[in-house]
Amino acid sequence: MYFAALLARTEDGWEASDTELDDVETLSDLADLAREASPDEDTVLVLIEQEDAWFGVVRVDGEDDPRIYVSEAAAAARSSYGEILLTDELLGREPGDDDADLDALDLDGTEDGEPEHGDADDDAEDGGSAEAVPHGPVGDPGLLEDLGIDAKELLALEGDALSTIADALGAADVLEAVR
Repeated sequence: MYFAALLARTEDGWEASDTELDDVETLSDLADLAREASPDEDTVLVLIEQEDAWFGVVRVDGEDDPRIYVSEAAAAARSSYGEILLTDELLGREPGDDDADLDALDLDGTEDGEPEHGDADDDAEDGGSAEAVPHGPVGDPGLLEDLGIDAKELLALEGDALSTIADALGAADVLEAVR
């Protein structure tokens, strides 16, 4: 199950609204949705989580490019909402560089369809679909530092991370109201 909300900073504090991401296909669409939540070009945070698998924070400040943090890229890559956040730039690939996927593959000489005999820790559940996506966090862990959450704290978050973030921002009540 997914949860997505917008937290818009206003002169009166944070305002939260739940958001439907069904019509969002790209990061640009998501940034536009965030900008609509703040007519005064104040900071807007898009918070997305998939149960305890991963969470993402997108920060939009006016017309600046969005800043992104994803807690677990490989898990997010298996999600339609996560794929929106995992841009080529965030993953360190050149846009449209088809060879980037090949460079990240473990080409060990096995034939297509032949199972690899490797470490038991290999992610068989990936089915090979997310091989080009790193496990672990990606993006800018410092995107909330000026709001009171430093990179080390963000990297350490687990479980109900969005509530922890909202609590640190002083927005826990408004976020819980839209849950």
